[in-house]
Amino acid sequence: MIAALFRRELQHLAANPTQVLNPLAFLFIAVTLFAIAVPGEILATGGIAILWVIVLLTNLLALDSMFRREFDNGVLEQMLVSRSVPFVTVLVKIIAQWLFTGFLCVLLAPVFSLLLGIPDDVIWILIASLAIGTPALTFFGAVGASLTVGFSRGGVILALLVLPLYIPVLIFGVGAGQEHLLGSSADAQLYWLGFISMISIGLGPFAALAGLRVSVQLQ
Repeated sequence: MIAALFRRELQHLAANPTQVLNPLAFLFIAVTLFAIAVPGEILATGGIAILWVIVLLTNLLALDSMFRREFDNGVLEQMLVSRSVPFVTVLVKIIAQWLFTGFLCVLLAPVFSLLLGIPDDVIWILIASLAIGTPALTFFGAVGASLTVGFSRGGVILALLVLPLYIPVLIFGVGAGQEHLLGSSADAQLYWLGFISMISIGLGPFAALAGLRVSVQLQ
């Protein structure tokens, strides 16, 4: 069943490539503009923070469409009738969302790091922090997406809901790169990122499922 759900998500993305291409286009354009506009000496120290903020905004931009298709065509209401299938479906959708946003950001991080002039010895720490921290962005974001799926223009409300949950991820993600840049150990920041991601993975699917039930009831 899980494999079938993943195939369905892949088929949907193949039929609607803009769902993936739009956030990635924003990521590329934002990184390019910062690389052009910001002086190199500032990028050397602030490039890590810039890239993390852009990745955060890219994940935020992709959240609104996470459950939108099922809600608009009525599948979401039918899905929630079952007791076991909804949780698996929600979990698969969240994982697929991370694969096509957060994981792609991790894969593209070395290229964008070079564009932003981030030192070579910091790139691997940056990649590690993104790999550990982006799941929290997706799983926490899924909770906000589930609560605002019934709103026709829920982008601002969605941002207000999830940004407070994103702030700790941003702080420790940027802090890991900055500590390594200063010659200190980044282990503490990476451990905290892992802790936050584990909390989001443990609680996010259940909270998202509850949020979807609330959204359907208010429809």
